[in-house]
Amino acid sequence: MADLQDAQEEGDDSDIVESDVELEGDTVEPDNDPPQKVLFLLLHNSEFWHLMFSVVRKFHFRVQMGDPTVEVSEENRDASQMAKGQAMEAISEGKLEEAIGHLTEAILLNPTSAIMYATRASVYIKMKKPNAAIRDANAALEINPDSAKGYKSRGIARSMLGQWEEAAKDLHLASKLDYDEEISAVLKKVEPNAHRIEEHRRKYERLRKEKEDKKIERERQRRRAQAQAAYEKAKKQEQSSSSRTHEGMPSGFPGGMPEGFPGGMPGGFPGGMPGGFPGGMPGGFPGGMPGGSPGSVPGGMPGNIDYSKILNVSMRLGFSFKLDIFLHVDSASKAKC
Repeated sequence: MADLQDAQEEGDDSDIVESDVELEGDTVEPDNDPPQKVLFLLLHNSEFWHLMFSVVRKFHFRVQMGDPTVEVSEENRDASQMAKGQAMEAISEGKLEEAIGHLTEAILLNPTSAIMYATRASVYIKMKKPNAAIRDANAALEINPDSAKGYKSRGIARSMLGQWEEAAKDLHLASKLDYDEEISAVLKKVEPNAHRIEEHRRKYERLRKEKEDKKIERERQRRRAQAQAAYEKAKKQEQSSSSRTHEGMPSGFPGGMPEGFPGGMPGGFPGGMPGGFPGGMPGGFPGGMPGGSPGSVPGGMPGNIDYSKILNVSMRLGFSFKLDIFLHVDSASKAKC
C-alpha cells in the first residue's frame, strides 16, 4: 500500500510536459544583423549628403539610427521630406534597398519624425527583415506613442516571427488608432493562433494549479496522519504506564483477612460467631432478652446489627482491632448471662 502511494505521489510530482500548439501561418527566419554605424559629418551641404548616401547604398551599408534629441532646422526638415519622396518612388518600382537608403537619409536629416522610422519599418517588412522592422517601429513609438503605423509595422513584423499574441495586441491598437484593410487582413490570420496559444496556456496553468493543490492536500493529509499517530502512541504509553502502576500495588487482602481468611473471622468461623453458634449466643433466649424488643437477635443482641459491615470495617482497620471487638462482645454477652 505504501509502495502504491509512493508511486502515485511520484507520478503526481512529475513535470507536466506541454504539447505543441497547432498553428497556422508562415513565419520567417529572424534577421539578427544589428545596424552598422558609419561615420558621417554634420555638414549643411545637401549635395554632399546625397553623394555620401549613394556610396552607402552602393556598398549596402546599414547606417545608425538618428538622434531624436537634436534640433532640426527647416532646411533639414525639407530635405528629409524630399528624401522620403524619393524612397516612396523607389518602393513603387520595387527598389527596396534604394528605398532604405533614401529613408535612412530622411531619418538622419530629421530624427524626430516618427513617420520616417515607421515607413522604413514597413520597407524592412517587405524585405522580410522583421527584427529590423521592430527596431524602427519601437523608435517610432518612442517618439510618438500614438503612431498607428508604428503599431501596425511592429504587429506585422511580430506575426512574421510567430509572436502571435504580441502581434494581435499591436494590430488591435493600430486598428483603434487608424483602421485600414491591411490590418484587418493580418488580424484574420493572427487572431486564431493567438486564441489557440491563450487556450493552451490556460489549460496548462490549470493543470499546474491542480497539481499544486493535490500536493498541498497530500502534505495536509500526511501531517494529519503524523499527528494522529503521535496521539495514538502517547495514549498507548499512558495506558501502559497506568497498568504498570496498578500491578505494582502491595499484595493485599483478596476478599478476606490477612493470612487468607476468606470472608470470616480467625479460626474459620463461616458467617458466625466463635463456637459456631448459629443464630445467637450460648444459652440465648429465643426472641431476645427479657424485655427485649421483638425482632432482635436471639441472645439479646440487637437485631439490626449487620455483622458483615462490622467485618468489613474491621478488615480495613486491621485484624487486631477486630479481635478486640469480638472479645469485647463475647465477654459482654457472658456477663449478661
